[in-house]
Amino acid sequence: MASRLFRAYNSVLQRRPMLAQCGTAAFLFGAGDVLAQQAIEKKGKNHDLARTARLSFYGGCLFGPIVTKWFQFLSRIQFANKKRGVVYMVWMDQFLLTPGIVAFFFGSMSLLEGKGLEGAKERIKENYAPTLVKNWGVFIPAQLINFGLVPPHFRFVFVGVVSLFWNTYLSAVNAAAKKEEDPDAIAAGAKELAKVD
Repeated sequence: MASRLFRAYNSVLQRRPMLAQCGTAAFLFGAGDVLAQQAIEKKGKNHDLARTARLSFYGGCLFGPIVTKWFQFLSRIQFANKKRGVVYMVWMDQFLLTPGIVAFFFGSMSLLEGKGLEGAKERIKENYAPTLVKNWGVFIPAQLINFGLVPPHFRFVFVGVVSLFWNTYLSAVNAAAKKEEDPDAIAAGAKELAKVD
């Protein structure tokens, strides 16, 4: 059964890469949010379905198309030396694409949450640098493996599997940033502090 599903998925990846990879990204971003809410934040029955839907939308409709085209572009570049080619692809991925994608994530999520451009700028300002540095710690080694060993049509999937855990982290960071911006949460926090004093 598993091998049949794998073959079917592989077939769709090769025939309809954009559709397959956007669907994969939607699933993995949504799954990362479910893990963040249930395993990290312990929300249980108070699961925020709208938040999971936003993350799935971001993965499938915003992140998926960009990264699918990016991997297609990288796979077309020919390098005389394979090892040097892997290093160049990782450099381009992590130092050309990723800085923009990290800002795009926080900006998009703020806009999808209705925070407007000012809210997006604030969230990017607060979360951009630490998230980018942590991203490099995860994805530079992962992309060395990906570009060095994984067949081109499976590169998005490989990154997707690594991203499941990364997306869990991103969801938790974004939720913490949203909570800090929420005036009700700030008021509740202030009341709690007043009780302690």
